[in-house]
Amino acid sequence: MKQTRFITQAAVIAALYVALTHLSNLAGLANGAIQLRLSEALTILPFFMPSAVVGVPLGCLIANITTGCVIWDVIFGTFASLLGAVFTYFIGKHRMKYSEYLAPVPPILANTLIIPFVLRFAYGVPDALWYLFITLFIGEFLSCGVLGVLFYKLLKKTGFVAAAEKGRDKSRSENVHA
Repeated sequence: MKQTRFITQAAVIAALYVALTHLSNLAGLANGAIQLRLSEALTILPFFMPSAVVGVPLGCLIANITTGCVIWDVIFGTFASLLGAVFTYFIGKHRMKYSEYLAPVPPILANTLIIPFVLRFAYGVPDALWYLFITLFIGEFLSCGVLGVLFYKLLKKTGFVAAAEKGRDKSRSENVHA
């Protein structure tokens, strides 16, 4: 049962990521030197949902393929998402005061440090690397840091975060007693 829930949650997260990326793509903001992927707000989810560690990178992989990204972007963009998700998950596991504000840092850093090189070398974007670092950082800060934290606060207010954490803790205790 818990494996089915995990797979289902990961699939729904991936589908949401793809849909939101395509929405951003309609505005020309999903790819390129200036990016504001609405889907990156979902990078907060590994903070309290382990299934998002799979769902977010899977969604990034599918979104990058379906928006026409080159293979290096598909590979390294997905890798950046995976890095961000894994480290966000670890922040969630080792909570301290104000951890929800630290949770967006891994995806912001992973994308800011990796994607400018993808843009420069895989796409031949002529902009200076420093410019790409700045524009990617701003886009990631807005989508992961601002929208992601607002999304977390909304989910927390509705009780979704508590329910997800309760389900996670229940799965852990079932594994210990098994």
